Amino acid sequence: MNSMSLCTWVPPIRSHSYRSLTFKKPSFPLQTPTKVRTQPLKLGLSVTGVLTKEDTVDGVNLSVPAFDFKDYMMGKAVAVNEALDAAVTMRDPLKIHEAMRYSLLAGGKRVRPILCIAACELVGGELPQAMPSACAVEMIHTMSLIHDDLPCMDNDDLRRGKPTNHKVFGEDVAVLAGDALLAFAFEYIAMETKGVTPARIVRAVGELARSIGAEGLVAGQVVDINSEGMSNVGLKELEFIHLHKTAALLEASVVLGAIMGGGSDEEVEKLRTFARSIGLLFQVVDDILDVTKSSQELGKTAGKDLVADKVTYPRLLGIEKSRNFAEELLQNAQGQLFGFHVEKAAPLIALANYIARRQN
Repeated sequence: MNSMSLCTWVPPIRSHSYRSLTFKKPSFPLQTPTKVRTQPLKLGLSVTGVLTKEDTVDGVNLSVPAFDFKDYMMGKAVAVNEALDAAVTMRDPLKIHEAMRYSLLAGGKRVRPILCIAACELVGGELPQAMPSACAVEMIHTMSLIHDDLPCMDNDDLRRGKPTNHKVFGEDVAVLAGDALLAFAFEYIAMETKGVTPARIVRAVGELARSIGAEGLVAGQVVDINSEGMSNVGLKELEFIHLHKTAALLEASVVLGAIMGGGSDEEVEKLRTFARSIGLLFQVVDDILDVTKSSQELGKTAGKDLVADKVTYPRLLGIEKSRNFAEELLQNAQGQLFGFHVEKAAPLIALANYIARRQN
């Protein structure tokens, strides 16, 4: 067993005057909640109504049009898939573009790009302003999956119900396909974003870069790797891993949408806090699903964290307390949407619910 303290692997938080993505302690507690609120938040639209088309809270008719979450997700996912297909085409050298497209167009829920679009529309922007950023975050997410599946990382054979990239194209091409997607993501934002000021585009690029670098996704990944088999990993260290490895890119997705849509600094920061909560929520739910669902149900290898002796929320808290913590994160996320136009906030309310209730 590795006797090195995990603190050795946790980089210090650094502050930047132009940037608040420094992963300070979130407003929600690290401790497991003792009470979980079961009543829906009164945002002017029933939280359950977002999913069920009811339009009442506590029996009061709100006269708010029902929001069809399934239709919204399908419509946005189709638009994102079409944009990704058009962005990464088959051209020379064919092998690298084939590998890029294999993973990029392999399906998936497109949660990150849809969060980007929903945030843009919430602050008054339109789909064309958000789409390049939405595609970019999906390209980077795909890169992270390709690299995460490599034998030197998680050594996975299955992703989105298909053989992983390195199983099809070899480790060398898989690494390069991920690298190419990472580089192209930034090129795509810079070259394809229309109707947005240069200052906002530059700000968005900075946000995205930091979310995946040594103070973002990479930081979470390296601490995750070096925590395997260690017995002294607690909730604080686990939260560090997940806030960086998973939540950082989800946060960037929402923040980029808000920036591109013309959101004020106050709106951007409220949505940042919302995104950070659902980012951690996403990983807590992932940890739960990893030990409660089969590989067939998940579309990826189940139980891999247990095999790798990784620390997870169910391992530290148990299943029930992990579910309670997920519920608390959901309530904290939804609370950040107070003050926004209720109909425009409906997609984000529903997405938060979806992340909390998903089964794969």
